[in-house]
Amino acid sequence: MIGLMIPLAGRVSGGRLVSLLGQWRDQGGRQGSAALAAGIRLLMFDGQLPPGTTLPAERELAAALGVSRTLVAAAWDLLRDDGLIVSRRGSGSRTTLPAAPPHTPFPERNQPIDFATAAPAALPGVGLAVDAVRGAFALELAGHGYLGFGLDVLRERLAARFTVRGLPTTPDQILVVNGAHHGLALVLSAMTGPGDRVLVEQPTYTNALETIRAAHVTPVPVTMPEEGWDLDGMEAVLRQAAPRLAYLIVDFHNPTGRRLDAPGRERLAALLRRARTHAVVDETLVELDLDGDPLDGPPPMAAFAPNQVITVGSASKSHWGGLRLGWVRATEEVIGRLAASRRAFDLGSPVFEQLVLAELYADPEPMLRQRRAEMAHTRSVLVDAVRAHCPDWTFEVPRGGLSLWCGLPAPIGTRIAVAAQNVGVRVAPAARFSVHGGLERRLRLPFTLPPPLLVEGVRRVAGVAAGVTGSSGTLGSDGLIPVA
Repeated sequence: MIGLMIPLAGRVSGGRLVSLLGQWRDQGGRQGSAALAAGIRLLMFDGQLPPGTTLPAERELAAALGVSRTLVAAAWDLLRDDGLIVSRRGSGSRTTLPAAPPHTPFPERNQPIDFATAAPAALPGVGLAVDAVRGAFALELAGHGYLGFGLDVLRERLAARFTVRGLPTTPDQILVVNGAHHGLALVLSAMTGPGDRVLVEQPTYTNALETIRAAHVTPVPVTMPEEGWDLDGMEAVLRQAAPRLAYLIVDFHNPTGRRLDAPGRERLAALLRRARTHAVVDETLVELDLDGDPLDGPPPMAAFAPNQVITVGSASKSHWGGLRLGWVRATEEVIGRLAASRRAFDLGSPVFEQLVLAELYADPEPMLRQRRAEMAHTRSVLVDAVRAHCPDWTFEVPRGGLSLWCGLPAPIGTRIAVAAQNVGVRVAPAARFSVHGGLERRLRLPFTLPPPLLVEGVRRVAGVAAGVTGSSGTLGSDGLIPVA
């Protein structure tokens, strides 16, 4: 297979590559080369070795790892066979992308089981909404299509949803953006500067950490205890570090699945007011209360501190990530600042997708109930599979959200993530959910895949875990051998 030609993206040294590989360890022989290839493959798929990156010479990497050059050469051969690196005499090896045969769909049986992406497929009603808005879209074609604040009807319906949930909101307090991730980036751009500090929970949503770092501000973590939130720790950080902003997930926290109760929200709001610190509260998962009615849950965090809390939300988990739409809810003054700051990035979100989302929010409850029922079922499937195949793993069954936050019997999280690729499973290392790495005794497993894939994925991961811990596995007789 010939790789696509990719522009050069810099060089990674042997020492730096060893640091990125983290928990990789030499097992000797063919297993060692396969493990090294799997580790590099994970870094590539994780974006840490982008296409075009020049890799260290075989001799340099062998010395840095303390292994034989033969082992490195064998790993390079495996990556070349997969179309993931290209080598030229005198120019070394660099990462690339494999090219699929023209007009040939990628065989479904060869696609990896994706435990790295906690997002479900689209609800069936999304397609119906697309058909329903064609006439409205035709009317929009008469305008210029640049809607800096968002489509009026969508802002009205999002404001109505906040109001129903216990937070009176007007359309002027809503800014439509390209996902909650985009909303966070806009807030960071408008309200922080290089060198500022941002308080975050630890663990927290990995892409939020990347967005914070990209804004050249420093995340200051407050470790979450075994249960609930460390509000005393947050109070100390707010007082001593004086962060300009906080990023919090109080509804079905990603990755732990926890929800902060009303008394906790009241105390947290008092801390934010006293410190005069704004908080971005991510409500991406708020509609996914799998054991009850979201309208019966605690009021939104902004109801406790309306001048301090900026709420970001998204349709990516409740409806479909492919819509790429979200929203920011804040005071009118903050919304105006964000809209002005936005002009440096884009001039508004796509009109057609906004019409579709407005249609979905015309009567949101039926589809949201369908999503909650679907996720409650897949949660049960995943819980049963983990209990059956990984009996020494621990976890709390989350009331909502989209994933289990599993405790492992040993610090093997990254090794599982690396080795799982060799049995066709993608898993996000828990270290990515931490400001400074670590969390090797944790693994996040989403329950967003169809039930048969959830069961098969857990079965394969269990075999991998058994391999890296030396315990007995639960793999069947289909030839899938765990690789550490």
